[in-house]
Amino acid sequence: MLLTRAAAVAVASVTALAALTGCGLADHREAGAAAPSTSGTPSVSPKAPLPPGKPLGGDAHVPSVLGVDRTDAGELARAWARVAYGFDTKYDSGPHDALLRSARWFTPKKAAAERSYRPAAGAGDDWNAWASHKAWTTVKVEADEDGDAPTDTRTLAYRGLFVDGTAHGRDGWTGTGPRANVFVKLVRSQDGKPWRIADVITVDAATPPSPSPSSSSTDRPE
Repeated sequence: MLLTRAAAVAVASVTALAALTGCGLADHREAGAAAPSTSGTPSVSPKAPLPPGKPLGGDAHVPSVLGVDRTDAGELARAWARVAYGFDTKYDSGPHDALLRSARWFTPKKAAAERSYRPAAGAGDDWNAWASHKAWTTVKVEADEDGDAPTDTRTLAYRGLFVDGTAHGRDGWTGTGPRANVFVKLVRSQDGKPWRIADVITVDAATPPSPSPSSSSTDRPE
């Protein structure tokens, strides 16, 4: 198992799946959220948007996923996750750049929405740590087969995934990459046609704390 299924994570997963299968889908682009939110009201003032990422160079490390069977909802969802969480901080300004590389598998409506979206500046502490090493990320994707998702119909399917990533610095550093429980809604026009991703919701996993420095053993007043 890639991510611990502790009680808190299980509750968050059920909440996320309920949001995905119903109304008021929480936006997976709200990075750092410990649980999905259905509120459309920002809690802080909006920030300036991030600039787009740079064109990928010859030394870019991003997934190249070919030969995906798009009539298999699970295979398509896993392929999407590998691309969407395959960041290269030397070229990407934030996670949204990788998400756009995965837009080939979205519905036209979803793809248009993502391409018109401009994420706020400040990609988060994890991203800043990766970027300080010009790191790229690779992920292992495991299907969540606990049986909480609704049964597939001919034109609608849901898939739950566990994403567990590693960051690889160009300076030789390695660290924890993106980690999340991801829930994917897939649709198609009729039985036998290719699936497309209509919506996604993510419950980010907590990043393990870094080892404390030796000086931390000394008591310090608040």
